[in-house]
Amino acid sequence: MSTPAQEYLLDVFTGVFPTLTLDSFNYQVIALSTLFLFATILYLIARLILRPKLIAWIAKTSNRWDDALHEHGFFRRLLHILPAMFVYLCTPMLISESSSLSSLLVKGAQLYMLVSGLLAIYAILSTVEDAYNASAHAKRAPITGFIQVLKLALTLLVLVLCISLIADKSPLLVVSGFTAIAAVLLLIFRDTILGFVAGIQIAANRMFNNGDWIEVQKFEVDGEIKQIGLTTVKVQNWDNTISTLPTYSLTTEVIKNWRGMQESGGRRIKRAIYIDIQSIKLCDDALLSTLSNIRPLKDYMQSKYKDLAEYHESQNIAASDVGNRRALTNIGTFRAYLEHYLRQHPMVNQSLTVMVRQLRPNELGLPLELYCFSKEKNWVAYEHIQADIFDHVMAMLPLFELKAYQRDSNLKG
Repeated sequence: MSTPAQEYLLDVFTGVFPTLTLDSFNYQVIALSTLFLFATILYLIARLILRPKLIAWIAKTSNRWDDALHEHGFFRRLLHILPAMFVYLCTPMLISESSSLSSLLVKGAQLYMLVSGLLAIYAILSTVEDAYNASAHAKRAPITGFIQVLKLALTLLVLVLCISLIADKSPLLVVSGFTAIAAVLLLIFRDTILGFVAGIQIAANRMFNNGDWIEVQKFEVDGEIKQIGLTTVKVQNWDNTISTLPTYSLTTEVIKNWRGMQESGGRRIKRAIYIDIQSIKLCDDALLSTLSNIRPLKDYMQSKYKDLAEYHESQNIAASDVGNRRALTNIGTFRAYLEHYLRQHPMVNQSLTVMVRQLRPNELGLPLELYCFSKEKNWVAYEHIQADIFDHVMAMLPLFELKAYQRDSNLKG
């Protein structure tokens, strides 16, 4: 039974084609051309008239999300659904449903709408990702990996629906057929599956976030995480090169995360200078006189003089008994001076550990280690502060009649 639209086409084109019938090839071409012509007109109207008005309206609104939707092509992709929907709805009106052309057009329109809808949903998900990354929550738990997983799941769903449309089978039957090639799929999507599991672990345990400074010695990676994706992690090294790691490597490799330092009150300074053991000695009167004039040492020297005097008096040790008397050492006095210096330094965080200690002596001398935390955590500023501190330490050594160990100069001596 013919439809009014079919009868209208027959009446219009009978004069040109006297033998025109609904089943003839000429009618099929006419109907197909009519569908595509009106679908194209509909698309052009939407693109050239509706879309500019929509863009102008978006520009006037104060919302950021509609601008992001436009940037990701949501509205442009949505327009493609209109001509496909027109073809899907009008095909039964112009072409007999029993015709193979009708079936082809309907399935083609459905496939086109599925793909266009999928791309539009991609744009929505990308917009959500951008909005989330712009918020403060992004540094706590990145969602890039989950967005990619959702896109992959939707792609697989659309793929199943497309196959079921083409094969004219139930989607459940298509899914059941996939189980036969599950092993192959596992091999193909191995990194994706591992990355998805790793992404859940990373998000649940807050192991890594975008912006974290990480160091992976195995891969020579040292820089800031730019993106944690489903299968890869992008890290911008400090030399501005980009390293790409498998996402699952964040949970399987030994990785140093400097986030704790960045969130703490300071960045650690832990460096030792090696003192030539041959320069370590008891302070004589001349050296004591020199050190007593150093303002930061005055209280320390007076306290030590008092303690030594009380000890000598309690032990009945005479001033001339050099073998039994206790005396200050230049290394001990220098250590006290350095600790006072760090305590007074304006760029050292006094609420964290401040310490000057001796390490185990070795063939290079006696390591004297400074352990404290810089208030400034920026790399360049931190290095400047550390350098200034050790410039001062090195320059003060001769005043205490100490020498830093230097292998070449000691060999020459």
